[in-house]
Amino acid sequence: MTLPGRRWRRYGYVGPQDARRAVVPGAVGRVIRCAADLDAYAMAEEGEPFTYVVGLDGLLRLAPRRSEHVACAGGADVLGAGEISFRRTPLGPRVHEVSNQSTGYCPDPDSWPAVAAALDGAGIGRPDGFTHALVFRRCERCGENSVVREGVFVCVFCDSDLPLVWNVHVTPRDP
Repeated sequence: MTLPGRRWRRYGYVGPQDARRAVVPGAVGRVIRCAADLDAYAMAEEGEPFTYVVGLDGLLRLAPRRSEHVACAGGADVLGAGEISFRRTPLGPRVHEVSNQSTGYCPDPDSWPAVAAALDGAGIGRPDGFTHALVFRRCERCGENSVVREGVFVCVFCDSDLPLVWNVHVTPRDP
């Protein structure tokens, strides 16, 4: 499904290791290749948010909202991750809300094109971008991951300045 020559950032899991250890080998979220897959799985609970990931194959995968993103991805790296909900429309299912809210992968808002491509490939209507986008940064001083709130790039754990450029892939230094 990923378009030839198309390169999107790959996000590795950066969350708690106990969540990674709990991943059942071979188990992944429900793959959504087309609107019929979505209808069969998710539309019975219209409006209910789901955990989602976009796998390295460019396919959307869904799991119940309180599922760990790393479990939905089967422990693998992803192109996007967050929460998503759908609504029925006369033209078929459409994304109602979508975010990049995943503290396990901390994807940057620039993951949107991969999410959009997965939705387009499945024939699911979508907005032009995340309806709620989070900005994640790793503190270079204490090594914790933070959410940037209201454009203030300051670590909530140690009050240090956070980098302006996405850096969550960086291995934290020992505090």
